[in-house]
Amino acid sequence: MKIVINLAPSDMKKSGSHLDLAMAVGLLAETNQLKAKELQNYGFIGELSLNAGLRPCIGVLPMVIAAKEAGIKNMIVPVENIKEASLVSGINIFGFRSLKDVVKFLEEKKRYQLPVDMDTNIKKDWFDEIDFKDVQGQDAIIEYVVVAASGGHNMLMVGAPGCGKSMIAKRIPTILPSMTEEESLEVTKIYSVAGLLKERGHLITKRPFRAPHHNASTNSLIGGGINAMPGEISLAHNGVLFLDEIAEFNKKTLESLRQPMEDQKVTISRVKYTNTYPASFMVVAAMNPCPCGNYGNRKCRCSDYEVLKYRQRISGPILDRMDIQKYVQPVDFLDLSGYSMGRSSGELKERVEIARNIQKERYAHIENINCNAQMAPSLIKEYCRLEDDSKKLLRLAYDRFGYSARTFHKFLKVGRTLADLEGSKKIRKKDIAAALMARDLDKEQLGMLVL
Repeated sequence: MKIVINLAPSDMKKSGSHLDLAMAVGLLAETNQLKAKELQNYGFIGELSLNAGLRPCIGVLPMVIAAKEAGIKNMIVPVENIKEASLVSGINIFGFRSLKDVVKFLEEKKRYQLPVDMDTNIKKDWFDEIDFKDVQGQDAIIEYVVVAASGGHNMLMVGAPGCGKSMIAKRIPTILPSMTEEESLEVTKIYSVAGLLKERGHLITKRPFRAPHHNASTNSLIGGGINAMPGEISLAHNGVLFLDEIAEFNKKTLESLRQPMEDQKVTISRVKYTNTYPASFMVVAAMNPCPCGNYGNRKCRCSDYEVLKYRQRISGPILDRMDIQKYVQPVDFLDLSGYSMGRSSGELKERVEIARNIQKERYAHIENINCNAQMAPSLIKEYCRLEDDSKKLLRLAYDRFGYSARTFHKFLKVGRTLADLEGSKKIRKKDIAAALMARDLDKEQLGMLVL
């Protein structure tokens, strides 16, 4: 006997082990081996082993959300996926260990009992153990880190090896505002699709921190593969993407970040699939100031030409998208040998959350805008009006350094964040001055002599 199973729409190619249970139940129902009522109100997700056991699948969370939107009232999933599926409210979730148990339940021969609870111990994230109080002698750069976190601004730190760039970057998630339930659900869905959900029964509540190595391929960073899976920029959604030694990244790979940084989403097209993933992330990058890493120090023997050539590994458009570009100075020995602690992440987070709450209220009526860095040009005109003194200061800077229109808008966004940190409704002259001070590379490279 030949059996043909049609999964409508037939023109869309299907793949994945999660279809096994649905096909098995459909086959049993059509051959009168399963006598169940209201089968149309059920959805089925699960992989079947050769002994008819149910095995867990990846991507269950977004599938259950889609089922709920399609009007399905009940979902049957493998028992290992029941916690993940239960994160979606408004739909009944049933978990089973085998096809036999599913059939008995559908035929009402066995009353459903909630499976024995899995291990609910949640392991601490690695950044639960770190704090900004461990960073000593870097108060100036930490102030700009607070600005970046408050407005969601991209940041580039330049400094000699060992001055604390990576140490600071790894602590940025500890001062970012807590995620809303909607943001947690978005991040959890992405990790579910990627098969990286460590705690299946819990939403991801910590903002992601992704730090790909500088030899990462374009596909691993942007997303891709045969099934068009999410890449590092999507895994960093609502969190931080840290690019350590950014000058060592492949230039083509870095250029591929340009569009996602502006659009806050990425579309990955393959022969069989075209998937669009959210990619609203804060870029934090670090690099050495020159090939030897000792620029500005007596040890450095690099010429201006070598320094510029090294920095040109990062294109102008990418640098334009870095709202804050600051030098990180080496820490004085006396600061390191002392026992005084810096400001804690808790203190800094309070300041960040106050500024973010102001922005949340400001953009409450605007969809997909959560912070100042996401403002479109029309919103900049509405919320970033300048005083006459501020305009004059910006005009002087533009005439001297030849900033692009994008950079001009970056100054206004950073100025808006600086004003929010002090609760000011207007962008003052000192806010614009501080925003202009955030572009160390632009000012320095203008004075370099190339022979």
